[in-house]
Amino acid sequence: MKMILLRKFRVLILMVFLIACSLHIMIDLLPKLERHGNSGCSCSHTPSEEPQSWGKKPGWPNKHTLRILQDFSNEPSSNVSSHSLERIPVTGDKTDAFKRLEHQRGERKRQFILDASAAKNMPARGSRLSALYDHPLYKRSPPALTDEDTLFNVNTDIRFDPKAAEDHEWTGEGNKEEFSPTGELTAESYPNWLRFHIGINRYELYSRHNPVIEALLKDLVTQRITSVAMKSGGTQLKLIMTFQNYGQALFKPMKQTRDQETPPDFFYFSDFERHNAEIAAFHLDRILDFRRVPPVAGRLVNMTKEIRDVTRDKKLWRTFFISPANNVCFYGECSYYCSTEHALCGKPDQIEGSLAAFLPDLALAKRKTWRNPWRRSYHKRKKAEWEVDPDYCEEVKQTPPYDSGTRLLDIMDMTIFDFLMGNMDRHHYETFEKFGNETFIIHLDNGRGFGKHSHDELSILVPLTQCCRVRKSTHLRLQLLAKEEYKLSSLVAESLVRDRLSPILIQPHLDAMDRRLRQALRVLADCIEKEGYSSVVEEDLQAAEQRKDHSHSSPRRR
Repeated sequence: MKMILLRKFRVLILMVFLIACSLHIMIDLLPKLERHGNSGCSCSHTPSEEPQSWGKKPGWPNKHTLRILQDFSNEPSSNVSSHSLERIPVTGDKTDAFKRLEHQRGERKRQFILDASAAKNMPARGSRLSALYDHPLYKRSPPALTDEDTLFNVNTDIRFDPKAAEDHEWTGEGNKEEFSPTGELTAESYPNWLRFHIGINRYELYSRHNPVIEALLKDLVTQRITSVAMKSGGTQLKLIMTFQNYGQALFKPMKQTRDQETPPDFFYFSDFERHNAEIAAFHLDRILDFRRVPPVAGRLVNMTKEIRDVTRDKKLWRTFFISPANNVCFYGECSYYCSTEHALCGKPDQIEGSLAAFLPDLALAKRKTWRNPWRRSYHKRKKAEWEVDPDYCEEVKQTPPYDSGTRLLDIMDMTIFDFLMGNMDRHHYETFEKFGNETFIIHLDNGRGFGKHSHDELSILVPLTQCCRVRKSTHLRLQLLAKEEYKLSSLVAESLVRDRLSPILIQPHLDAMDRRLRQALRVLADCIEKEGYSSVVEEDLQAAEQRKDHSHSSPRRR
């Protein structure tokens, strides 16, 4: 009798084990089965039933029953209404749904009409941006580049063969002029992201009027997304998106509406990262003529088709759920704000975000990471050394690479850039290793800017007040942008109108930039009064001309 019971027990254990294995295999195959099912489905269910069905599949995290759901995209004006019909309950109501959709579009257009009309009604000659770029300060050409000054040598470093790729859409579709006499593709036929990489040099990420940048911004908005993965590291969720032309971009989803300010009790290191800050930072950097921020564009992303259905990241896929409001949400994995309470929700499946073009792969172009000398303590009570030592800059000036070259002046440029945005989160910076210490600082990760328009954080200007150093070209441009005919806020507003998600900044943030610009100029005026013009303002305009003349006499001119 005992033997029979033992055998039955063993058979029972074996059956449980087999059932568990079968369930595990089925759960792992769910994304593929669902994808195939969606592509070839001829079902008669209404579109509104689709998100509910995948939300209830076994193995999918059933999070939508939780009471607390925080939708950071709940402002009607912050997200364009979805073009999807998933929220239409029955076929007979489609006409009403389309009317509501057109009404919402009309409301959005009316809201933007003031900003858009300012640019459209302005004649070409009356454009502030056109006038700015016609100014002599914005027409100085860089020195001719040698092989040591370019990040890549097109003839030896760059090889991109479309024949090895499955998708040929990025090519010119049979344009014979794209091929050289040897049958190889010319650099002009490369995808825009690669042409952007090729154009990086010792002095700038991109040239002042490079048409490739506008084409790349368009690609960031229109290229089909083929895969999505979470970016490792960082405190908040960021996604790496790959396009059909093999370009990649960093996606920061919308977490706050345009008019939400950082709460006064928030520490700078726990603030949200804003997608619109990344977009505005790129345009501000270009207007300041630094050109050290990689191209960034705003995009409205379909969370179902362009993230959930194309990701192979199971950790990301499992965080999707349907909210009680029938919106598609996800939260991913990160250090801060990656939970159901801080989920990113669409309307119903559309979400705004910024897409920043990737820099060249580190295997091809190594970058060096530097600790910012004026890095904050990132502690609730402790203060950094520069906050308690007024002579801190003298110590920095004696430390490489700040004791020679232009690195200290680059820090001053970055300080002014951050102050105009109100960005307190500049703990490190990067440079391209190939160019050594004689190159610019890359202005990466600007998501914590434009958080408070009602407060000017003067501690951001401490490097400028302690060192009292600035480039002459930077000083002259700041003075120019403070004039009424070249008003900084108007220039930024005109530039931002071109973005797909316009308006990017509300008027108080634009006004804050004008106010902060005047404060930065007052600091420089005090420095000049105290130490003298020649001691504060570093002559770089004549130095640039001398480099240009020297490069013309160089036998290695390209």
